Amino acid sequence: MFKYIIIRLLGLIPLIMGAMFIVFMLLHLWGLNRLAFSFTPLPPEVIWEWREMHGLNDPVLIQYIRYMANAFTGDFGMSLRNNVSITEEVMQRLPNTLILASAALTSALLLAVPLGIIAAIKRNTWIDGLSMFIALIGIAMPAFWLGLLLVLFFSIRLDWFPPSGANEWNSIFLPAIALGTGMMAAMIHSIRLSMLEIMKKDYIRTARAKGLTGGKIIRKHVLRNALVPILEAFKTHLGTFLVSLLIIEIVFAWPGIGRLFIQGKFAQDYPMVLGSMLIFIILFAIMKLLVDIVQIFLDPRVKEQRI
Repeated sequence: MFKYIIIRLLGLIPLIMGAMFIVFMLLHLWGLNRLAFSFTPLPPEVIWEWREMHGLNDPVLIQYIRYMANAFTGDFGMSLRNNVSITEEVMQRLPNTLILASAALTSALLLAVPLGIIAAIKRNTWIDGLSMFIALIGIAMPAFWLGLLLVLFFSIRLDWFPPSGANEWNSIFLPAIALGTGMMAAMIHSIRLSMLEIMKKDYIRTARAKGLTGGKIIRKHVLRNALVPILEAFKTHLGTFLVSLLIIEIVFAWPGIGRLFIQGKFAQDYPMVLGSMLIFIILFAIMKLLVDIVQIFLDPRVKEQRI
């Protein structure tokens, strides 16, 4: 098990470097050239000196290697907007992003597990239909639109929660709900399907024949075996979750890395954009690895499928 984790950790390095290479190339082809054109009123020699100072006259591959070498030492460069350390800026915003993501996932899990279980137990009833309707709405509704609706109703109309920022203790509720709804909907659907499939197994019929109640069967046999598909659904929707995280931070003016990314984009501060994207890629890779490790603990057969 320890060897497997070490191999997977080492495997994150080429994954992160490959993803950053794509991001770096796209930003270079689109962003850095636009950045040069923004200085057209200046003499060409001034533009050339500015680009030389920031290493933009070097070949793209050299720029990428230099950036990644510095990034692995914790140096993400300096912001072009306000000349501050990007590493310090990102590390200052990272806890806020992790808090929001954790709150969203916790709320999604707390709501999805009981709703999915009830939907499976009450199959083909109005309760099952209501749970599936909630899941359908959660999957179909964009996170930013749900966030705006929550602000209009709970902040502007009822004045229960602040509409933006992270200055008050209850500021986390609305962005966490808006962010976690999509993941909750996916989990409800996965839990229901998994439980319906597991409840048809022979060992479930044997447990019923022994006189075990429905509650004990679900706790001891069904729920544990249904956790692996739940984690698989989480991993499948992880990319969408992180994109929604970026959007929700903008909608609610949450001081996280997603908002830092958008601010850098509009300010044409591309070192800031690169630093923010690198953190998001690292988060994505680490979260997928953690899900794989938990799946192996729950079902060792998953390890054979990953190798």
